[in-house]
Amino acid sequence: MFYDIKIGAMTRRLPLCPISDTMSIGAFVMFGDTELTEYCADELLKRAPADFDVMITAESKGIPLICSMARKSGKGRYILARKSVKLYMSHVMKCEVQSITTTGKQTLYLDGADADYMKGKRVLIVDDVISTGASLEALEALVAQAGGEVVGRMAVLAEGEAISRTDITVLAPLPLFKADGTPLS
Repeated sequence: MFYDIKIGAMTRRLPLCPISDTMSIGAFVMFGDTELTEYCADELLKRAPADFDVMITAESKGIPLICSMARKSGKGRYILARKSVKLYMSHVMKCEVQSITTTGKQTLYLDGADADYMKGKRVLIVDDVISTGASLEALEALVAQAGGEVVGRMAVLAEGEAISRTDITVLAPLPLFKADGTPLS
């Protein structure tokens, strides 16, 4: 089963993936789709607050998007909250998260050098899809721990009830689906 989604001038076919016996989600994956990634970066930057200093995203599907946005905005640098601690990381900050697309709890980690860079800065949170808001909350907690100020939240898609949130700028809604592939109302 598939769902055709329209994001501005772009249309993509998303496979539907079951997350329970009664519900499926549309699998939105920008990896490898440079045309869509560049388009979404342009469209999000048109809607971004003018006063941000740096952007942050969670590993991993938002990486191509935030990389393009950082380059196009002239900011050059972005921050990545990792899913595991890497050898090069020191003075690590962490926050737990339970995402709809991941089994079990995850922990997001922020390198101390990135936290130092973010201190006192106006931070724009960027993601590919917002659903429950759990990843967003974890990123907000990491920004606060680092002493940054969240000035905006953006995503390509808002899934399910997240589309009604007024604190997130998104390009398009993505419904949740019944097991038979029909959108939940």
